[in-house]
Amino acid sequence: MLKNKFLSFLLFAIITYSASVIGGIATIGFKEPWYSLLIKPSYNPPSWIFAPVWTTLYLMMTIAIWSFWHSKKRDIGTIYIYIAHLIFNTTWSIVFFVFHKIFLALLVLIILIALIILLMQRFKKITLVSYYLMIPYLLWCLFALFLNISLIVLN
Repeated sequence: MLKNKFLSFLLFAIITYSASVIGGIATIGFKEPWYSLLIKPSYNPPSWIFAPVWTTLYLMMTIAIWSFWHSKKRDIGTIYIYIAHLIFNTTWSIVFFVFHKIFLALLVLIILIALIILLMQRFKKITLVSYYLMIPYLLWCLFALFLNISLIVLN
């Protein structure tokens, strides 16, 4: 049983952090000089904060889906929603940093937030640990929503 739990955690970590790697490559490869030239709101965080925040959030997401997977009432539909949400998570970075489409990125972010809320509702019915682990992620994405809107208005 312990081996099975370790392997499932490893699998969920690989799946989750794949979104991080793809998003990171998109950001690093296409961010500059475009992003530096944008007018940003005063509450825009410094660049160095994003890596530790996202690393922590991806770990919390991994633990949330892993905990859900090992619950007695798990369902595959929730796993599909989790994977779909990771696709939208990654898509935001690509749309924003690679294609420089701020408004389209906003639409992607709205869908992402809706999927996070849907996941949280499903998690709450099965395991509160998974539900609570998603709260910081939702809050960070809501903050990103305000930043995204600000960038549209300012640019």
